[in-house]
Amino acid sequence: MQPTSVLATLSGRDRPGVTASFFSALAAHDVDIRDVEQVVIRDRLILAVLFDLRGDTGALRNSVTRAAGALGMEIEVAIADHGSPRRPDRTTRSHVIVIGRPLRPGALSHVAQRIADVGANIESIAQLSTEPASSLEMIVCSDDAIRLRAALVRAAEDTGVDIAVEPAGLRRRAKRLVVLDVDSTLIQDEAIDVLAERAGVGPEVAAITSRAMAGELDFTESLRTRVALLAGLTSADLDAVRGTLRLTPGARTFVRTLHRVGYYVGVVSGGFSFVTDHFVDELDLDFAAANQLEVVAGVVTGRVIGPLVDRAGKAAALARFADEFGVPLSQTVAVGDGANDIDMLEAAGLGVAFNAKSALRAAADTSVNLPYLDTILFVLGISDEDVQEAAEVSG
Repeated sequence: MQPTSVLATLSGRDRPGVTASFFSALAAHDVDIRDVEQVVIRDRLILAVLFDLRGDTGALRNSVTRAAGALGMEIEVAIADHGSPRRPDRTTRSHVIVIGRPLRPGALSHVAQRIADVGANIESIAQLSTEPASSLEMIVCSDDAIRLRAALVRAAEDTGVDIAVEPAGLRRRAKRLVVLDVDSTLIQDEAIDVLAERAGVGPEVAAITSRAMAGELDFTESLRTRVALLAGLTSADLDAVRGTLRLTPGARTFVRTLHRVGYYVGVVSGGFSFVTDHFVDELDLDFAAANQLEVVAGVVTGRVIGPLVDRAGKAAALARFADEFGVPLSQTVAVGDGANDIDMLEAAGLGVAFNAKSALRAAADTSVNLPYLDTILFVLGISDEDVQEAAEVSG
């Protein structure tokens, strides 16, 4: 006998024993379970079970209806028509993370419609967080992942929400190392601009920095030009500037949570080691790479010593640290904001543009535009419950 495909959906007030009672009713029949989805919102449970039935569908319907009635719940039973054409199998499943502050129904409607417009289907939706931003994770099936991603880029532009897309599967769950840019990523400031203000050349250096981060100037030459303007600053000036630099909101939570779930976390900066050394100590980072200002007799000479950490150097540092910690590049995440981060983000398994310039957003796998570094945790599939647990363990 050819089995009958049945979808039974149970809904009502949740309480202990509901799931056990429902499966007990199914156990009285010759049933093979194919798929199960259960969610609880507040105290409302929805349990959907897809199964193959060999036997009398009427008897099955009576059994689950009685079970639902005894539980004070509602049941819907849908029986497939074997004569109707089957929907073609989808070839690609993706995690789609939607982040907003706030996240409004109109935006979600627009995102869902964009998904439908390319023939994709939402299999499930789950809440990841409510603070510091609301985020939802959708599992989306599509036969054209490139069209889906393009549609969601447009949806993000239309709605102003952040949307991240990653292929489902082991690679997403296997990420183990995160590399952060520093200036305007880990911290809110551009350290070289703050130094320039102290040296009395603030506007000149800030203009060069802005053009370099937008990809309009060669980073290496622009760095040498800016550093030359800092000549004459003292070690005391460096210490004073370092004390004014501000972590990006959510940075401590971001690093603490990643450490608790087993990631290595560090920084690769086109800025300076006197800054990165400070935050390595403060945040207990696992590694760091940055440029070193030359200081002779307590005075900045206006030169950088040692190999430059420029655009190519950042990608090389990512590869070096991944090798050092035994993590394949496919299991790394890179986060940055400027054009000098492009090579690093392209080399990583996942490249995240954080409040980034357009040149980097175009090269990144996904963009996050809220000013909270810990929202990137949701892109990685880490929920606010995980974040809270990490905070409690840290004490």
